[in-house]
Amino acid sequence: MIKESLMKKLSIDNDNKILLVVMDGVGDIRWTEEGDRPTPLEEADKPNIDSIAMYAILGEGIPVDYGITPGSGPAHISLFGYDPLKYDIGRGILEAAGIGLKVNKTDIAIRGNFATIDDKRIVTDRRAGRISTEKNRELVKILNNKIEKIEDISVEFYAGKEHRCVVLLKGEGLKDNVTDTDPQAIGKRILDPIPKDASSKKTADICKKLSDKIIEVLKEYHPANAILLRGISNPPDLPSMNELFKLKPICIATYPMYKGLSHLVGMEVIQNLTNFEEQVEALKANYNDYNFFYFHVKKTDSYGEDGNYKAKISVIEEFDKYFKDLVDLGFDVIVVTGDHSTPCSMKGHSFHPTPIMLYSKKYLRYRDRMNFMEVNCNHGSLGRIYSKDLMQLMLAYSGKLKKYGA
Repeated sequence: MIKESLMKKLSIDNDNKILLVVMDGVGDIRWTEEGDRPTPLEEADKPNIDSIAMYAILGEGIPVDYGITPGSGPAHISLFGYDPLKYDIGRGILEAAGIGLKVNKTDIAIRGNFATIDDKRIVTDRRAGRISTEKNRELVKILNNKIEKIEDISVEFYAGKEHRCVVLLKGEGLKDNVTDTDPQAIGKRILDPIPKDASSKKTADICKKLSDKIIEVLKEYHPANAILLRGISNPPDLPSMNELFKLKPICIATYPMYKGLSHLVGMEVIQNLTNFEEQVEALKANYNDYNFFYFHVKKTDSYGEDGNYKAKISVIEEFDKYFKDLVDLGFDVIVVTGDHSTPCSMKGHSFHPTPIMLYSKKYLRYRDRMNFMEVNCNHGSLGRIYSKDLMQLMLAYSGKLKKYGA
């Protein structure tokens, strides 16, 4: 990836339109403990995606680096053309931005998971049975009434979707180099936050007392009788996509975290979308006013984390039915990829490369003539690239980069 200062000089503002479809966690693996089986991308009936793939080039993406399992934040920031090792955006900031919160530079934002713990604080469900959003709001109201401050730090709770919430800490001396309280597995005790440097000790102490107080307040509200504190973070300082790439971008997503990340990089964010039909209609309504469209598909990741093989296939097939409506709009460049892989057999993010399909109306040298699936992407002419370099290719294939040098 070239330097940001040079990218600013090379980027061109034109009317050519780019569609980036991120099928979250869509990548999978064939080899499982049960034996060899097709990946969901191989098994899914997806005629509309495959028809475009026949006229595209295929490849694989490395979200952060070889062998590194990425979180959703760095995986997405990479796809948007930023170096994920330079811009480390905390999950809390993403979640806060996703529900429209304004976080000051001195504040701490935390993503909370309502969870279930036993009387020894062993986590028995990291998502509290995926409680409803309505129940979430009830619990957040209770917490805001019961917990207003920890020492000199103000505490605010905000409801997200299902089991997710946001906690804001406001006050002096808050630094974010603190570990999560989420053990990342059931059967393990909720963790104490640990400061990674001296300047973050106050934040760790506040978060420990906050975690204890939350458990005290929620003790009668099983299964949501705790909150796992994740992504404890201050806001980053990011240049916008318009500043770097001269793009006018828009986000078409349903989940707060992805809307939050899009907001941080300067995208217009459409709110209150709940399904593919609404997402597609929102994109159509805004097609003439923007030239970069980020369309997010969430459930491929959710079902991968649940280990639900058939449901992951089903959501790929469901999205495919809407994909033709997007193609028919006439985009100059279309990319379909994942931010990271979430194999059903692993029930979580993995270090495996992401499958990439890149279609360009005008500038492809040749076309791979293969369906969109992992094995074909492994053999595709695009090769294996760092995901952060995909933005340069999208810009180049849409005629948005000037020549470098005389």
